[in-house]
Amino acid sequence: MNNSDQPIYRFSEAPIWELQRAYFEEQGIEAWQNEEVPQYITNNPVIATAYAEILFGFLQDRARLGHLAEPVTILELGAGSGRLAFQVLKELGELIDYAGIALPPYRYVMSDLPVKNMAYWQQHPSLKPFVQQGILDFAKFDAVHDAELHLTQSGDTIKKASLKQPLLIIANYFFDSIPQELIYVDEGNIFECRVSLTLPDEGEAPAALDMLERMVPEYHYRRAAEYEQKSYPYLDVIELYKQKLEDSHILFPETGLDCLERLGQLSQEGFALLTADKGDHRLDNWAFAEPPKLIHHGSFSLTANYHAIQQAFERKGAWSHFTEHHYKNLNVGCILMLQSPTSYANTRLAYRRFVDRFGPDDFFSMKLWFDEHLDQLGLAQMLAFWRLGRYDAQLFLQSAKRMLLLVPDTGEEEMEDLRQGIHLMWAGYYPMNEKHDLALDCAVLLYQLELYEDARVFFERSLSENEGTAETLYSMAICCYELERETEELAYAQRVLTLDPQHEGARALLRF
Repeated sequence: MNNSDQPIYRFSEAPIWELQRAYFEEQGIEAWQNEEVPQYITNNPVIATAYAEILFGFLQDRARLGHLAEPVTILELGAGSGRLAFQVLKELGELIDYAGIALPPYRYVMSDLPVKNMAYWQQHPSLKPFVQQGILDFAKFDAVHDAELHLTQSGDTIKKASLKQPLLIIANYFFDSIPQELIYVDEGNIFECRVSLTLPDEGEAPAALDMLERMVPEYHYRRAAEYEQKSYPYLDVIELYKQKLEDSHILFPETGLDCLERLGQLSQEGFALLTADKGDHRLDNWAFAEPPKLIHHGSFSLTANYHAIQQAFERKGAWSHFTEHHYKNLNVGCILMLQSPTSYANTRLAYRRFVDRFGPDDFFSMKLWFDEHLDQLGLAQMLAFWRLGRYDAQLFLQSAKRMLLLVPDTGEEEMEDLRQGIHLMWAGYYPMNEKHDLALDCAVLLYQLELYEDARVFFERSLSENEGTAETLYSMAICCYELERETEELAYAQRVLTLDPQHEGARALLRF
């Protein structure tokens, strides 16, 4: 197909964005269940704990300022699988219970564009208790157009200036996946990079979702004086780019900035933003930047321009902070677009402790090392890293085989730490119909540790979801034998023989 035959689009209006939307609306939660869309780095207990600590600090600051009556609304944009919301709500609730201090009430609103995602959240057993407590609600939200939030559970509508507390916004892997403009700066001039998209000529037209991976972009440049007019809302940022950069392609988050402006207007007190993405807040990282490449993972993503977001709101009086050190995989930032933002000491201190000193990006870098060296680690080191990861289920699933190998050398203290860790992990586990059977892995390890009562509980959980093999049922029979639960022991032994009539262990239990 000849490039000259292709229409040329403004970058934010190119067909890739409609295909992106179509992908998520069609796939729904399956986009995360089949692991096409990356989620672990922004949906693990470490980042959830960091966010919960910052939210807790914010509630403390509002209480100190005397705002205890009205609820604080926490809005998660692009909530996806719902795993982060669950983990944040769990950790925040535990912090508040442990502190035992007077704080304003809060409600957490999960939002996304695909209706399928909301249907999944509404039926998820891990989220239902929070809905029943009245602290969790859901809303469909289109970042490009919407200026209100219509909550599905309470029926409330959040309109302009209807919130008396600041709006707290969580946006992970959000700004890199919504429409952006593409500009080019050179010799003090601003050019707009438009794009045409071609597909290899392979006969039959590909399915819509396959097109994302096969599209080849070609860029076209035109002088764009409109970005330099006084009426342009982000003229100050553009002027900075003109002064400081040359021969640089810049993804400009006009839609993202406009979205934050619209959301900020929902509150009489402004907003606070917690955000994590592969995005650059340092101007140097945009110097001499090449045209962007689409990063494909089922959907696609680009680099988020945190520098523009930071600059735009700092010029309006916001306090913003990103880590002093350079990030490797995930940049986590905090922006307080509030009156007297520096007075929010507890919020800022929480960011300092849980992101800047050692944060989600640092943990992920260590996890990559952990993945490579797992077979060389002892149980003490695995337990330490598991605790650092806040008893993350994925870490356990990776480590279970190695732990089993080390069971013969496990002391009583390590056995007890493993037992406690497994129960803590299960309490924080958010199932998504994955292929693995976490309960069975827990049961097998506890069984090998001869912790039969704990093993029995997890075998039961596994068997409630799966039919179970002869060996699983036999292990359950042994647990019942050790616990002197004779009726259940014999029943499980009989089930073993139904699957394997010659099973010697089961025959021995039944005295055949």
